[in-house]
Amino acid sequence: MVAKLVCFCIFGLLVRKSFGSDNHPQVDSRYEDDLDVSRYSVEKKYEPNWESLDSRPLPTWFDEDKIGIFIHWGVFSVPSFGSEWFWHSWKNDGKDYIEYMEKHYKPNFSYQEFAPEFTAEFFNATKWSKIFEASGAKYIVLTSKHHEGYTLWPSKYSYSWNSVDVGPHRDLIGELSTALRKNTDLKFGVYHSLYEWFNPLYVNDKENNFTTDFFVINKIIPEMKELINKYQPQVLWSDGDWEASENYWKSKEFLAWLYNESPVKDTIVTNDRWGTDVPCKHGDFFNCKDRYNPGVLQTHKWENAMTIDKESWGFRRNAQLEDYFTLKELVKELVVTVSTGGNLLMNVGPTRDGIISPIFEERLLGIGKWLKTNGEAIYKSKPWKLLQNDTITKDVWYTHGQDDSLYAILLSWPNDNILLLSNLVNTTDTTKIDLLGGSHSLKWKATPEHIQITLPSTYANEEPAWVLRIQNHQSTKLNNP
Repeated sequence: MVAKLVCFCIFGLLVRKSFGSDNHPQVDSRYEDDLDVSRYSVEKKYEPNWESLDSRPLPTWFDEDKIGIFIHWGVFSVPSFGSEWFWHSWKNDGKDYIEYMEKHYKPNFSYQEFAPEFTAEFFNATKWSKIFEASGAKYIVLTSKHHEGYTLWPSKYSYSWNSVDVGPHRDLIGELSTALRKNTDLKFGVYHSLYEWFNPLYVNDKENNFTTDFFVINKIIPEMKELINKYQPQVLWSDGDWEASENYWKSKEFLAWLYNESPVKDTIVTNDRWGTDVPCKHGDFFNCKDRYNPGVLQTHKWENAMTIDKESWGFRRNAQLEDYFTLKELVKELVVTVSTGGNLLMNVGPTRDGIISPIFEERLLGIGKWLKTNGEAIYKSKPWKLLQNDTITKDVWYTHGQDDSLYAILLSWPNDNILLLSNLVNTTDTTKIDLLGGSHSLKWKATPEHIQITLPSTYANEEPAWVLRIQNHQSTKLNNP
Protein backbone atom coordinates (compact mmCIF):
# COMPACT_ATOMS: atom_id res chain seq x y z
CA MET A 1 0.00 0.00 0.00
CA VAL A 2 2.86 2.41 0.90
CA ALA A 3 4.61 1.78 -2.42
CA LYS A 4 1.37 2.37 -4.32
CA LEU A 5 0.74 5.57 -2.41
CA VAL A 6 4.24 6.89 -3.14
CA CYS A 7 3.78 6.13 -6.86
CA PHE A 8 0.43 7.86 -6.91
CA CYS A 9 1.86 10.92 -5.18
CA ILE A 10 4.90 11.18 -7.47
CA PHE A 11 2.72 10.79 -10.55
CA GLY A 12 0.26 13.32 -9.20
CA LEU A 13 2.98 15.90 -8.48
CA LEU A 14 4.33 15.51 -12.01
CA VAL A 15 0.82 15.96 -13.38
CA ARG A 16 0.31 19.01 -11.19
CA LYS A 17 3.52 20.57 -12.46
CA SER A 18 2.60 19.94 -16.07
CA PHE A 19 -0.98 21.10 -15.58
CA GLY A 20 0.11 24.71 -15.23
CA SER A 21 -2.10 27.46 -16.57
CA ASP A 22 -5.14 26.60 -18.65
CA ASN A 23 -5.66 27.54 -22.27
CA HIS A 24 -9.38 27.80 -22.79
CA PRO A 25 -11.28 27.58 -26.07
CA GLN A 26 -14.04 30.04 -26.87
CA VAL A 27 -17.50 29.41 -25.43
CA ASP A 28 -19.63 27.44 -27.85
CA SER A 29 -21.68 30.04 -29.74
CA ARG A 30 -24.83 27.95 -29.34
CA TYR A 31 -24.90 29.01 -25.68
CA GLU A 32 -24.64 32.75 -26.23
CA ASP A 33 -28.43 33.04 -26.10
CA ASP A 34 -28.36 31.61 -22.58
CA LEU A 35 -26.82 34.80 -21.25
CA ASP A 36 -28.61 37.85 -20.00
CA VAL A 37 -26.00 40.10 -21.59
CA SER A 38 -26.93 43.17 -19.57
CA ARG A 39 -26.00 41.36 -16.40
CA TYR A 40 -22.48 40.78 -17.65
CA SER A 41 -21.81 44.19 -19.20
CA VAL A 42 -19.09 44.72 -16.60
CA GLU A 43 -16.79 41.75 -16.10
CA LYS A 44 -16.79 40.75 -12.44
CA LYS A 45 -13.95 38.97 -10.75
CA TYR A 46 -15.21 36.41 -8.26
CA GLU A 47 -13.07 35.87 -5.19
CA PRO A 48 -12.61 32.49 -3.48
CA ASN A 49 -15.05 33.23 -0.67
CA TRP A 50 -18.75 32.48 -0.36
CA GLU A 51 -19.86 36.10 -0.20
CA SER A 52 -18.30 36.77 -3.59
CA LEU A 53 -19.21 33.43 -5.18
CA ASP A 54 -22.83 33.69 -4.00
CA SER A 55 -23.13 37.10 -5.65
CA ARG A 56 -22.89 35.51 -9.11
CA PRO A 57 -26.24 35.80 -10.95
CA LEU A 58 -27.86 32.51 -11.86
CA PRO A 59 -27.65 32.04 -15.65
CA THR A 60 -31.21 32.57 -16.84
CA TRP A 61 -31.45 29.36 -18.84
CA PHE A 62 -31.46 27.17 -15.73
CA ASP A 63 -34.52 28.76 -14.14
CA GLU A 64 -36.36 28.74 -17.46
CA ASP A 65 -35.70 25.14 -18.49
CA LYS A 66 -37.33 23.49 -15.44
CA ILE A 67 -36.68 19.82 -16.23
CA GLY A 68 -33.57 17.72 -16.76
CA ILE A 69 -32.65 14.05 -17.03
CA PHE A 70 -30.11 12.52 -14.61
CA ILE A 71 -28.21 9.44 -15.84
CA HIS A 72 -26.37 7.11 -13.45
CA TRP A 73 -24.11 4.80 -15.45
CA GLY A 74 -20.85 3.10 -14.57
CA VAL A 75 -19.23 -0.16 -13.51
CA PHE A 76 -21.99 -0.49 -10.88
CA SER A 77 -24.31 -1.09 -13.85
CA VAL A 78 -22.69 -4.52 -14.30
CA PRO A 79 -23.81 -6.25 -11.09
CA SER A 80 -26.93 -4.02 -11.23
CA PHE A 81 -27.98 -5.39 -7.88
CA GLY A 82 -29.08 -3.37 -4.86
CA SER A 83 -27.85 0.06 -5.89
CA GLU A 84 -25.00 2.02 -7.41
CA TRP A 85 -23.29 1.76 -3.99
CA PHE A 86 -22.69 -1.95 -4.69
CA TRP A 87 -18.90 -1.91 -4.13
CA HIS A 88 -19.15 0.08 -0.91
CA SER A 89 -22.00 -2.05 0.46
CA TRP A 90 -20.23 -5.29 -0.42
CA LYS A 91 -16.96 -4.26 1.21
CA ASN A 92 -18.69 -2.89 4.31
CA ASP A 93 -20.39 -6.13 5.27
CA GLY A 94 -23.69 -5.65 3.51
CA LYS A 95 -25.30 -9.05 4.05
CA ASP A 96 -27.33 -9.17 0.83
CA TYR A 97 -24.32 -8.14 -1.25
CA ILE A 98 -21.99 -10.65 0.36
CA GLU A 99 -24.49 -13.45 -0.19
CA TYR A 100 -25.00 -12.36 -3.80
CA MET A 101 -21.26 -12.43 -4.52
CA GLU A 102 -20.71 -15.77 -2.75
CA LYS A 103 -23.53 -17.34 -4.75
CA HIS A 104 -22.66 -16.01 -8.20
CA TYR A 105 -18.91 -15.29 -8.33
CA LYS A 106 -15.68 -17.10 -7.63
CA PRO A 107 -13.82 -16.59 -4.34
CA ASN A 108 -11.54 -13.52 -4.25
CA PHE A 109 -13.42 -11.89 -7.14
CA SER A 110 -12.54 -8.19 -7.19
CA TYR A 111 -14.80 -5.28 -8.09
CA GLN A 112 -12.36 -4.30 -10.84
CA GLU A 113 -13.19 -7.57 -12.62
CA PHE A 114 -16.66 -6.18 -13.31
CA ALA A 115 -15.20 -3.45 -15.53
CA PRO A 116 -14.60 -5.56 -18.70
CA GLU A 117 -18.32 -6.46 -18.58
CA PHE A 118 -19.27 -2.79 -18.76
CA THR A 119 -19.43 -3.11 -22.52
CA ALA A 120 -21.85 -0.37 -23.66
CA GLU A 121 -22.23 -2.44 -26.83
CA PHE A 122 -25.76 -1.17 -27.52
CA PHE A 123 -25.07 2.42 -26.50
CA ASN A 124 -26.20 4.74 -29.27
CA ALA A 125 -25.71 8.37 -28.29
CA THR A 126 -27.97 9.62 -31.06
CA LYS A 127 -30.81 7.36 -29.95
CA TRP A 128 -30.36 8.48 -26.35
CA SER A 129 -30.44 12.12 -27.40
CA LYS A 130 -33.70 11.60 -29.28
CA ILE A 131 -35.32 9.86 -26.28
CA PHE A 132 -34.27 12.69 -23.99
CA GLU A 133 -35.51 15.30 -26.44
CA ALA A 134 -38.87 13.54 -26.69
CA SER A 135 -39.13 13.56 -22.89
CA GLY A 136 -39.45 17.34 -22.90
CA ALA A 137 -36.29 17.70 -20.82
CA LYS A 138 -34.05 20.69 -21.52
CA TYR A 139 -30.78 19.53 -19.97
CA ILE A 140 -28.95 16.28 -19.27
CA VAL A 141 -26.63 15.39 -16.38
CA LEU A 142 -24.52 12.24 -16.87
CA THR A 143 -22.31 10.66 -14.21
CA SER A 144 -18.80 11.43 -15.41
CA LYS A 145 -17.46 9.65 -12.32
CA HIS A 146 -19.28 8.10 -9.39
CA HIS A 147 -17.81 7.24 -5.98
CA GLU A 148 -16.15 4.13 -7.46
CA GLY A 149 -13.68 6.44 -9.24
CA TYR A 150 -14.26 5.02 -12.74
CA THR A 151 -14.50 7.82 -15.30
CA LEU A 152 -16.64 7.75 -18.45
CA TRP A 153 -13.97 9.66 -20.35
CA PRO A 154 -10.27 8.95 -20.87
CA SER A 155 -9.07 11.07 -17.97
CA LYS A 156 -5.32 11.15 -17.61
CA TYR A 157 -5.89 11.34 -13.85
CA SER A 158 -7.87 8.08 -13.65
CA TYR A 159 -4.87 5.72 -13.78
CA SER A 160 -6.45 3.50 -16.47
CA TRP A 161 -9.69 3.17 -14.48
CA ASN A 162 -11.79 4.67 -17.27
CA SER A 163 -14.13 3.77 -20.14
CA VAL A 164 -11.45 3.96 -22.83
CA ASP A 165 -8.79 1.86 -21.13
CA VAL A 166 -11.13 -0.81 -19.70
CA GLY A 167 -14.71 -1.73 -20.52
CA PRO A 168 -16.31 -0.30 -23.67
CA HIS A 169 -13.08 1.36 -24.90
CA ARG A 170 -15.12 4.44 -25.81
CA ASP A 171 -15.29 8.05 -24.66
CA LEU A 172 -18.87 7.93 -23.41
CA ILE A 173 -18.93 11.54 -22.22
CA GLY A 174 -17.64 12.69 -25.58
CA GLU A 175 -20.14 10.65 -27.57
CA LEU A 176 -23.20 11.80 -25.64
CA SER A 177 -22.20 15.47 -25.43
CA THR A 178 -21.52 15.54 -29.17
CA ALA A 179 -24.81 13.80 -30.06
CA LEU A 180 -26.85 16.13 -27.87
CA ARG A 181 -25.28 19.24 -29.38
CA LYS A 182 -25.56 17.92 -32.92
CA ASN A 183 -29.11 16.54 -32.80
CA THR A 184 -30.96 18.55 -30.13
CA ASP A 185 -31.12 21.85 -28.27
CA LEU A 186 -30.60 20.12 -24.94
CA LYS A 187 -27.79 21.33 -22.72
CA PHE A 188 -25.18 18.86 -21.57
CA GLY A 189 -24.11 18.56 -17.95
CA VAL A 190 -22.00 16.25 -15.83
CA TYR A 191 -22.20 14.75 -12.37
CA HIS A 192 -18.83 14.42 -10.65
CA SER A 193 -18.06 12.77 -7.31
CA LEU A 194 -15.41 14.48 -5.24
CA TYR A 195 -14.54 11.49 -3.13
CA GLU A 196 -13.66 7.94 -4.16
CA TRP A 197 -14.32 5.18 -1.67
CA PHE A 198 -11.10 3.24 -2.01
CA ASN A 199 -8.62 5.54 -3.77
CA PRO A 200 -5.39 5.22 -1.73
CA LEU A 201 -4.73 8.95 -1.94
CA TYR A 202 -8.15 9.71 -0.49
CA VAL A 203 -7.89 6.96 2.13
CA ASN A 204 -4.54 8.40 3.22
CA ASP A 205 -5.94 11.94 3.54
CA LYS A 206 -8.91 10.59 5.48
CA GLU A 207 -6.62 8.65 7.85
CA ASN A 208 -4.74 11.92 8.42
CA ASN A 209 -8.06 13.54 9.42
CA PHE A 210 -7.87 15.60 6.21
CA THR A 211 -4.81 17.53 7.39
CA THR A 212 -3.20 16.42 4.11
CA ASP A 213 -4.68 17.05 0.66
CA PHE A 214 -2.75 14.82 -1.75
CA PHE A 215 -5.97 13.50 -3.28
CA VAL A 216 -7.54 16.90 -3.94
CA ILE A 217 -4.44 18.63 -5.26
CA ASN A 218 -3.12 15.81 -7.41
CA LYS A 219 -6.34 14.26 -8.69
CA ILE A 220 -9.63 16.04 -8.05
CA ILE A 221 -8.82 19.63 -9.00
CA PRO A 222 -6.94 18.76 -12.22
CA GLU A 223 -9.55 16.10 -13.05
CA MET A 224 -12.42 18.60 -12.77
CA LYS A 225 -10.55 21.18 -14.83
CA GLU A 226 -9.84 18.57 -17.49
CA LEU A 227 -13.53 17.65 -17.57
CA ILE A 228 -14.66 21.28 -17.88
CA ASN A 229 -12.07 22.28 -20.47
CA LYS A 230 -12.58 19.23 -22.66
CA TYR A 231 -16.39 18.93 -22.71
CA GLN A 232 -17.64 22.41 -21.70
CA PRO A 233 -20.69 21.21 -19.75
CA GLN A 234 -23.43 23.64 -18.75
CA VAL A 235 -24.03 21.88 -15.41
CA LEU A 236 -21.42 20.66 -12.95
CA TRP A 237 -23.33 18.55 -10.42
CA SER A 238 -20.98 17.93 -7.50
CA ASP A 239 -21.40 15.08 -5.01
CA GLY A 240 -19.43 12.99 -2.51
CA ASP A 241 -18.48 16.00 -0.40
CA TRP A 242 -19.87 14.95 2.97
CA GLU A 243 -16.81 13.57 4.74
CA ALA A 244 -14.67 16.72 4.59
CA SER A 245 -14.99 20.49 4.62
CA GLU A 246 -14.93 22.81 1.63
CA ASN A 247 -11.44 23.84 2.75
CA TYR A 248 -10.15 20.33 2.16
CA TRP A 249 -11.90 20.11 -1.21
CA LYS A 250 -10.54 23.55 -2.25
CA SER A 251 -14.11 24.22 -3.36
CA LYS A 252 -14.04 28.00 -3.18
CA GLU A 253 -10.79 28.19 -5.11
CA PHE A 254 -12.08 25.84 -7.80
CA LEU A 255 -15.38 27.70 -8.14
CA ALA A 256 -13.53 31.00 -8.48
CA TRP A 257 -11.61 29.45 -11.40
CA LEU A 258 -14.84 28.05 -12.85
CA TYR A 259 -16.61 31.43 -12.75
CA ASN A 260 -13.63 33.55 -13.78
CA GLU A 261 -11.50 31.58 -16.21
CA SER A 262 -13.21 28.43 -17.48
CA PRO A 263 -14.60 28.24 -21.04
CA VAL A 264 -18.16 28.09 -19.63
CA LYS A 265 -17.69 30.71 -16.92
CA ASP A 266 -20.83 32.67 -17.82
CA THR A 267 -23.24 29.84 -18.60
CA ILE A 268 -22.41 26.95 -16.26
CA VAL A 269 -24.42 26.27 -13.10
CA THR A 270 -23.31 24.31 -10.04
CA ASN A 271 -25.13 22.85 -7.07
CA ASP A 272 -24.41 23.04 -3.34
CA ARG A 273 -22.45 19.86 -2.58
CA TRP A 274 -19.00 21.27 -1.98
CA GLY A 275 -18.26 20.38 1.65
CA THR A 276 -19.80 19.24 4.92
CA ASP A 277 -21.42 22.58 5.81
CA VAL A 278 -22.22 23.82 2.31
CA PRO A 279 -25.46 22.04 1.20
CA CYS A 280 -28.53 24.27 1.34
CA LYS A 281 -26.28 27.29 2.02
CA HIS A 282 -24.10 28.01 -1.01
CA GLY A 283 -24.25 27.28 -4.74
CA ASP A 284 -26.02 28.46 -7.88
CA PHE A 285 -28.87 26.14 -6.95
CA PHE A 286 -29.56 23.97 -3.91
CA ASN A 287 -30.07 20.19 -3.84
CA CYS A 288 -29.87 20.00 -0.04
CA LYS A 289 -30.39 16.23 -0.09
CA ASP A 290 -31.45 13.48 -2.49
CA ARG A 291 -35.11 13.65 -3.52
CA TYR A 292 -35.45 17.08 -1.97
CA ASN A 293 -38.94 18.51 -2.49
CA PRO A 294 -39.97 20.90 0.31
CA GLY A 295 -43.45 21.50 -1.12
CA VAL A 296 -43.35 25.21 -0.28
CA LEU A 297 -41.87 28.22 -2.04
CA GLN A 298 -38.12 28.64 -1.46
CA THR A 299 -36.09 31.85 -1.43
CA HIS A 300 -33.18 30.37 -3.43
CA LYS A 301 -33.25 28.43 -6.69
CA TRP A 302 -33.34 24.71 -6.01
CA GLU A 303 -33.54 21.37 -7.78
CA ASN A 304 -35.35 18.14 -6.95
CA ALA A 305 -33.05 15.30 -7.98
CA MET A 306 -35.11 12.11 -7.83
CA THR A 307 -35.28 8.65 -9.34
CA ILE A 308 -37.93 6.92 -11.44
CA ASP A 309 -36.84 3.73 -9.64
CA LYS A 310 -37.75 4.55 -6.03
CA GLU A 311 -34.92 2.44 -4.61
CA SER A 312 -31.85 3.13 -6.71
CA TRP A 313 -30.10 5.62 -8.99
CA GLY A 314 -28.36 2.90 -10.99
CA PHE A 315 -30.11 0.17 -12.99
CA ARG A 316 -31.38 -2.80 -10.93
CA ARG A 317 -32.11 -6.13 -12.55
CA ASN A 318 -34.06 -7.20 -9.46
CA ALA A 319 -36.42 -4.18 -9.45
CA GLN A 320 -40.16 -4.89 -9.28
CA LEU A 321 -42.84 -3.03 -11.25
CA GLU A 322 -44.16 -1.36 -8.10
CA ASP A 323 -40.68 0.07 -7.48
CA TYR A 324 -41.13 2.53 -10.35
CA PHE A 325 -43.05 5.79 -10.09
CA THR A 326 -46.10 5.91 -12.33
CA LEU A 327 -46.45 8.63 -14.95
CA LYS A 328 -49.09 10.35 -12.82
CA GLU A 329 -46.75 10.37 -9.82
CA LEU A 330 -43.91 11.78 -11.91
CA VAL A 331 -46.07 14.58 -13.32
CA LYS A 332 -47.16 15.45 -9.77
CA GLU A 333 -43.51 15.62 -8.73
CA LEU A 334 -42.79 17.97 -11.63
CA VAL A 335 -45.80 20.19 -10.95
CA VAL A 336 -45.20 20.60 -7.20
CA THR A 337 -41.49 21.21 -7.82
CA VAL A 338 -41.98 23.90 -10.47
CA SER A 339 -44.84 25.55 -8.57
CA THR A 340 -42.55 26.09 -5.59
CA GLY A 341 -39.60 27.40 -7.59
CA GLY A 342 -37.56 24.29 -8.31
CA ASN A 343 -36.31 22.29 -11.28
CA LEU A 344 -36.94 18.55 -11.59
CA LEU A 345 -33.93 16.34 -12.36
CA MET A 346 -35.41 12.92 -13.08
CA ASN A 347 -33.01 9.97 -12.99
CA VAL A 348 -32.73 6.89 -15.20
CA GLY A 349 -30.17 4.12 -14.93
CA PRO A 350 -29.06 2.51 -18.22
CA THR A 351 -27.96 -1.13 -18.41
CA ARG A 352 -24.31 -2.16 -18.58
CA ASP A 353 -24.63 -2.59 -22.36
CA GLY A 354 -26.08 0.87 -22.92
CA ILE A 355 -29.82 0.34 -23.10
CA ILE A 356 -32.36 2.67 -21.53
CA SER A 357 -34.86 0.03 -20.45
CA PRO A 358 -38.39 0.18 -21.90
CA ILE A 359 -39.99 1.15 -18.59
CA PHE A 360 -37.70 4.19 -18.29
CA GLU A 361 -38.31 5.10 -21.91
CA GLU A 362 -42.08 4.75 -21.48
CA ARG A 363 -42.04 7.09 -18.49
CA LEU A 364 -39.89 9.65 -20.31
CA LEU A 365 -42.07 9.65 -23.41
CA GLY A 366 -45.17 9.97 -21.22
CA ILE A 367 -43.75 13.09 -19.56
CA GLY A 368 -42.89 14.47 -22.99
CA LYS A 369 -46.39 13.89 -24.32
CA TRP A 370 -47.90 15.72 -21.34
CA LEU A 371 -45.48 18.63 -21.73
CA LYS A 372 -46.31 18.95 -25.42
CA THR A 373 -49.82 20.03 -24.45
CA ASN A 374 -49.13 21.69 -21.11
CA GLY A 375 -45.54 22.91 -21.34
CA GLU A 376 -46.46 26.61 -21.33
CA ALA A 377 -47.43 26.22 -17.67
CA ILE A 378 -43.96 24.79 -16.92
CA TYR A 379 -41.21 26.22 -19.13
CA LYS A 380 -40.12 29.79 -18.31
CA SER A 381 -42.85 30.01 -15.68
CA LYS A 382 -42.48 31.56 -12.25
CA PRO A 383 -44.07 30.57 -8.97
CA TRP A 384 -47.21 32.54 -8.21
CA LYS A 385 -46.03 34.47 -5.18
CA LEU A 386 -49.55 34.82 -3.81
CA LEU A 387 -50.30 31.11 -3.66
CA GLN A 388 -48.66 27.89 -4.83
CA ASN A 389 -51.15 25.29 -3.57
CA ASP A 390 -54.86 26.10 -3.65
CA THR A 391 -56.47 26.42 -0.22
CA ILE A 392 -59.84 24.96 -1.27
CA THR A 393 -58.85 22.24 -3.74
CA LYS A 394 -55.55 20.84 -2.46
CA ASP A 395 -54.82 18.95 -5.69
CA VAL A 396 -54.38 22.24 -7.57
CA TRP A 397 -50.99 23.95 -7.91
CA TYR A 398 -50.23 27.28 -9.58
CA THR A 399 -47.58 28.73 -11.87
CA HIS A 400 -47.35 32.20 -13.37
CA GLY A 401 -46.61 32.71 -17.07
CA GLN A 402 -44.54 35.30 -18.89
CA ASP A 403 -47.62 36.96 -20.42
CA ASP A 404 -49.27 37.34 -16.99
CA SER A 405 -51.38 34.23 -17.52
CA LEU A 406 -52.07 32.26 -14.35
CA TYR A 407 -51.99 28.47 -14.61
CA ALA A 408 -53.95 26.21 -12.28
CA ILE A 409 -52.68 22.64 -12.60
CA LEU A 410 -55.16 19.93 -11.56
CA LEU A 411 -53.68 16.66 -10.31
CA SER A 412 -57.12 15.06 -10.03
CA TRP A 413 -60.43 15.63 -11.80
CA PRO A 414 -63.47 16.60 -9.67
CA ASN A 415 -66.19 13.93 -9.65
CA ASP A 416 -68.97 16.38 -10.53
CA ASN A 417 -66.87 18.25 -13.11
CA ILE A 418 -67.12 21.39 -10.94
CA LEU A 419 -63.85 22.87 -9.78
CA LEU A 420 -63.65 25.32 -6.88
CA LEU A 421 -60.58 27.56 -6.59
CA SER A 422 -59.66 30.14 -3.99
CA ASN A 423 -60.80 33.55 -5.20
CA LEU A 424 -57.57 35.50 -5.10
CA VAL A 425 -57.87 37.25 -8.46
CA ASN A 426 -59.92 40.20 -9.64
CA THR A 427 -62.13 38.81 -12.39
CA THR A 428 -63.88 40.97 -14.97
CA ASP A 429 -65.99 40.43 -18.06
CA THR A 430 -62.74 40.02 -20.02
CA THR A 431 -61.34 37.27 -17.78
CA LYS A 432 -60.94 34.09 -19.78
CA ILE A 433 -60.45 30.56 -18.42
CA ASP A 434 -59.62 27.71 -20.75
CA LEU A 435 -58.25 24.19 -20.59
CA LEU A 436 -54.94 23.65 -22.36
CA GLY A 437 -55.59 21.21 -25.17
CA GLY A 438 -59.28 22.16 -25.12
CA SER A 439 -61.19 23.91 -27.88
CA HIS A 440 -63.17 26.63 -26.11
CA SER A 441 -63.40 28.83 -23.02
CA LEU A 442 -64.89 27.42 -19.84
CA LYS A 443 -67.91 28.70 -17.95
CA TRP A 444 -67.16 30.14 -14.52
CA LYS A 445 -68.60 32.37 -11.84
CA ALA A 446 -67.00 34.11 -8.88
CA THR A 447 -68.06 34.61 -5.26
CA PRO A 448 -66.03 36.41 -2.58
CA GLU A 449 -64.71 33.03 -1.39
CA HIS A 450 -64.15 31.01 -4.53
CA ILE A 451 -64.23 30.72 -8.31
CA GLN A 452 -66.48 27.96 -9.60
CA ILE A 453 -65.44 26.51 -12.95
CA THR A 454 -67.47 24.05 -15.01
CA LEU A 455 -65.15 21.51 -16.63
CA PRO A 456 -66.02 19.55 -19.79
CA SER A 457 -66.71 15.93 -18.87
CA THR A 458 -65.13 14.76 -22.13
CA TYR A 459 -61.69 15.54 -20.66
CA ALA A 460 -62.22 13.49 -17.47
CA ASN A 461 -59.90 10.75 -18.71
CA GLU A 462 -56.67 9.17 -17.57
CA GLU A 463 -54.45 12.19 -18.15
CA PRO A 464 -51.80 12.54 -15.42
CA ALA A 465 -52.83 16.20 -14.87
CA TRP A 466 -54.78 19.04 -16.51
CA VAL A 467 -53.94 22.74 -16.84
CA LEU A 468 -56.33 25.69 -16.71
CA ARG A 469 -55.12 29.00 -18.10
CA ILE A 470 -56.60 32.13 -16.50
CA GLN A 471 -56.11 35.31 -18.53
CA ASN A 472 -57.02 38.97 -17.96
CA HIS A 473 -56.92 38.87 -14.19
CA GLN A 474 -55.15 40.69 -11.39
CA SER A 475 -54.09 39.39 -8.00
CA THR A 476 -56.14 40.92 -5.22
CA LYS A 477 -53.70 40.82 -2.30
CA LEU A 478 -50.24 41.00 -3.82
CA ASN A 479 -48.68 42.50 -6.89
CA ASN A 480 -48.05 39.98 -9.65
CA PRO A 481 -44.53 38.54 -9.58
